Amino acid sequence: MDKTVQLQKFNVWANDKVFEHLKTLPLEIYRKETQSVFPSVSAVLIHMYQVDYVWLKAIKGEDFNDIVATLGQLTDDLQAASLDELEFKFKELSRKYDSFISGQTDITSQTTIRHPHFGTLESNYAELIQHVVNHGTYHRGHISAIINQLGHKGVSIDYIFYLYSLQHQ
Repeated sequence: MDKTVQLQKFNVWANDKVFEHLKTLPLEIYRKETQSVFPSVSAVLIHMYQVDYVWLKAIKGEDFNDIVATLGQLTDDLQAASLDELEFKFKELSRKYDSFISGQTDITSQTTIRHPHFGTLESNYAELIQHVVNHGTYHRGHISAIINQLGHKGVSIDYIFYLYSLQHQ
């Protein structure tokens, strides 16, 4: 399997595991405020979604200023969303990533990202997808920390557990 496809599938799997686990916990865990890097699990998930949303649009060639202009309404929608609604939004966005990846004849094709603050980045689609996956992994760790801080166990979502899960399919 192509490495980029594999990483995207891992990202979806790990997000699914987080949502599945959150549904087994008391409902108030989703929005309960804590002293952590993020104030709540919902805040982490909203941030993750926002970044995934922005990067998909950027990878597709949309202008960052145009993307940022859509974030206010998106943020309002995400903050109002229930856990189930946010899970649905993640699944929809994942399908859009899958569609983008499968539509590329060469995922290692070069692209240029122009960011208003960071400047111009010459990269390729595979590296940018890897960044999105890495970003999700980093923040799923925050979710686990918050869950632990609130007295519950996290869920095993390391890449190795994804690989094991593939063997058991």
